[in-house]
Formats: sequence, C-alpha cells, structure tokens
Amino acid sequence: MLNTAFQVALGGAFGATLRYLSGVAIFKLMGPGFPLGVLFVNILGSGIMGALLVFLGQRGMSHLNPFLMTGVLGGFTTFSAFSLEAFTLYERGAVGQAALYVGLSVGLSLMALVAGVNLMRWALT
Repeated sequence: MLNTAFQVALGGAFGATLRYLSGVAIFKLMGPGFPLGVLFVNILGSGIMGALLVFLGQRGMSHLNPFLMTGVLGGFTTFSAFSLEAFTLYERGAVGQAALYVGLSVGLSLMALVAGVNLMRWALT
C-alpha cells in the first residue's frame, strides 16, 4: 500500500510538472486569451489515458496503473480520469448514467467554483 502511494505521488509530481511546462510553452506560443494550455492537456491526457488503458491491460502490465494512470496522468490532468469514468459507464451500456455523470460533473463543478468564489469574496469583505 505504501509503495503504491509512493508510485502515485511520484507520478503525480511528474505529471503536474509536465502540465505546468505545457501551459507555459503554449502561452508563449499563442499568448493570452483562450485557455489553450488547459484544453491541450485535457485532450492529450484523455487520449493517452485511453491508449494506456488498452495497452497496459492487453500486455498484463496493469501494475503500472498507479504510477502512469493515477499519478502521471492524474497530475497532468484530472480530466483524463473523468473521461475514463464516463467512458466506462458508456461502455457498460449505462448511457444514461454516463450522460448524467458528465452533466453533473461539469455543471455542479462550475456551480461549486462560483459558490466558492462568492463565499470567499463575501468572507473577505
């Protein structure tokens, strides 16, 4: 258990560093405006998550999941984990649950962010 937690932590540090460097590079290339850095890592991370899911599973290498999928990709973008969960529901035939999960995740997360911003603004005035 402790070894697995260490793998996740190490991978997370690596993934978060990659996310930061990707964001900086894209900002330097494209300039301010639309959040292309976040969009880029979300799309790339989700694609890599799908590829790793199949590759590691078929090669019997699922022992690398904590480091690569939870750690590296989780640190790179938590959107990849969200995408995997939504796809898993869809693939199981739970299309309605997948749609509900996506809608609730996006909608409620945005609402929670707005609530947090407003609560802190109120608290600091």
